[in-house]
Amino acid sequence: MSHQQVNEGDEMEEEYEMEDAEVDMDDDGFHDRDASDSDSDVDTYEYRSNRIHDTTASQARKGKDIQGIPWERLSITREKYRQTRLEQYKNYENIPQSGDGPEKECKTTDKGGVYYVFRRNSRSVKSTILHFQLRNLVWATSKHDVYLMSHFSVMHWSSLTRAKSEVINVSGRVAPCEKHPGSLLEGFTQTQVSTLAVKDNLLVAGGFQGELICKYLDRPGVSYCTRTTYDENAITNAVEIYTSGSGAMHFVASNNDGGVRTFDMEKFQQSNHFCFPWPVNHTSLSPDGKTLIIVGDDPEGLLVDSRSGKTISSLHGHFDYSFASSWHPNGLTFATGNQDKTCRIWDIRNLSKSVTALKGNIGAIRSIRYTSDGKFMAMAEPADFVHIFDVGSGYQKEQEIDFFGEISGMSFSPDTQSLFVGVWDRTYGSLLEFSRRNEYSYLDAIF
Repeated sequence: MSHQQVNEGDEMEEEYEMEDAEVDMDDDGFHDRDASDSDSDVDTYEYRSNRIHDTTASQARKGKDIQGIPWERLSITREKYRQTRLEQYKNYENIPQSGDGPEKECKTTDKGGVYYVFRRNSRSVKSTILHFQLRNLVWATSKHDVYLMSHFSVMHWSSLTRAKSEVINVSGRVAPCEKHPGSLLEGFTQTQVSTLAVKDNLLVAGGFQGELICKYLDRPGVSYCTRTTYDENAITNAVEIYTSGSGAMHFVASNNDGGVRTFDMEKFQQSNHFCFPWPVNHTSLSPDGKTLIIVGDDPEGLLVDSRSGKTISSLHGHFDYSFASSWHPNGLTFATGNQDKTCRIWDIRNLSKSVTALKGNIGAIRSIRYTSDGKFMAMAEPADFVHIFDVGSGYQKEQEIDFFGEISGMSFSPDTQSLFVGVWDRTYGSLLEFSRRNEYSYLDAIF
């Protein structure tokens, strides 16, 4: 991935916000008007008091925009702005014109699916991004509990109580309160969190300088801090938490120095370190724990043995660098996401080519998630679109979730009942919440 670092999150906000589309939303009246231009005293009050209004499912059903964007007061329609975004959004490529190559291979899908229904848009929850290529900063641990990055804070949000709380603040010094061999007792100062993972009670945050901060959510303080590398190119690109065969918590960290490192959180120590010839952007462990998907700054991906690090097979098909991967729960198929705007589905029984290629609308596929029951797969573009595919249809049917803003991350809840999407924008930044559509519509009223 690009070795691009900033001093503060606000600088990223200015560089990677929706004006990437070359249409300044302020110029078109997209962002809130000056109070003097408001149409009513209510508008003036909302502007001056900086009140933030959520959008509920009931309001959306009555026609309100799910993000609360007042299109009726703007000089541009939603349809016109969407068309402008599709035409002018600039996808980041490391290999020029990589998005043009796979066009003919991509499956034509039926976009009429409705698998997750809008529940709420929570605008008081500001999900942010620090590196424009890394979008794994939202994680759900239940259908009501989600963790995300908001500037220098790891936050917890409860969609049930509508309350948020700070879990870790990395703007100052963060040091472990437990003593373990290899843990840096002095901790870190002003950590720039590039990636995040949360599973069960374990939270792991990775930083721009190879930092790893580990916290158990049921214990006070931070349990473990370590620096994976002192290499100049040390960004932690991804972290995946998993449970070993013995039931112990482990995680695997992918780094820009070409290293993939696994850690045993029962012993609080590194258990494996594999090296690859290019920066590793994402790694996923198979459900049986035997095989790793390795993707990074090379069009080819790899399948490797998780114990020895030896290559089992190369993955040929993508045209640019990959930043996402995920296994289907059956352990036979998996997906990879690339800056060529495609997600490819692979079958371990025949790796000579991908089973299918799925096309995004405007940019790289930067995040991929399967539901725990394997029925759905979601892929997120860098902005505006999350696609949910019906796996049982052979990825032929999909639901397209359409909004405006950069995507900081997305996560299904472990029970598959919720989907959370972090949206990063100066004015309309929020957390979008969706509920799984049930066979009987009255069940949807529970959520």
